[in-house]
Amino acid sequence: MKTNTPVIEINHLDYRYDYDFVLENIQLKVNKGDFLAIVGPNGSGKSTLLRLILGLLKKQDGQLLLFGEQIDTFTGWDKIGFVSQKANSFNTGFPATVYEVVRSGLTKKTGMFRFYPKDSKEKVLAALRSVDMEEYIDRNIGELSGGQQQRVFIARAIISNPEVLILDEPTVGVDIQRVEVFYQLLNRLNNERGMTIVIVTHDIGTITDKVSHIAFLNRSIHFYGTIEEMKRLDNEVMSFFYGHNMHLLTSNYEHGGARV
Repeated sequence: MKTNTPVIEINHLDYRYDYDFVLENIQLKVNKGDFLAIVGPNGSGKSTLLRLILGLLKKQDGQLLLFGEQIDTFTGWDKIGFVSQKANSFNTGFPATVYEVVRSGLTKKTGMFRFYPKDSKEKVLAALRSVDMEEYIDRNIGELSGGQQQRVFIARAIISNPEVLILDEPTVGVDIQRVEVFYQLLNRLNNERGMTIVIVTHDIGTITDKVSHIAFLNRSIHFYGTIEEMKRLDNEVMSFFYGHNMHLLTSNYEHGGARV
């Protein structure tokens, strides 16, 4: 359910490596139920912004609030799920089953050295069911395709029922036909579960009919608004924001029942 309640609010945020600005005067508000895509060229600061939101980098200047609380004192990290570029970098020889990988997502609530809850299997099954991967529960994670692995990592991220799901280039290593199905899954989580989603991606043509908002980031945010507002921009203006020539394309092919 979309509301005007901000879950992420950023005001005048700067971040530097040594003396070089990576992010400058970032202003962004993500409301509950939004589906935001952050796009921009390589080196534009997208991953740095996510790492700041996730508390993996310490804020330098400006304001960053999560669920209305300053990030410096925020403790409700179980409200936020995160999926990184696993499909491209995951060690396929890792000796763990799908069940074990997804169950490990419960450590946000149980702690690393506590026992899993008695209903952990039911929670794993429910999470896998949400991403259409229940039948793979006993398979080794390394036996799955890149797209299937990403579904498993989403299940791991949502097993603790977070309110926000953040994804960093999740379709790296996933073939183009399965990318479309992957975004349909995210769209379903957003629409049916009301989950707020923030995704960093290069797949601008594929996501424009899935997300509610889009931000063009290239050190600063040059455009932030709804998809309808973005579509009113001409290609020349979009190319200026993005940093190189671009044309908006949308993906509109038949999927033929393909699975990620």
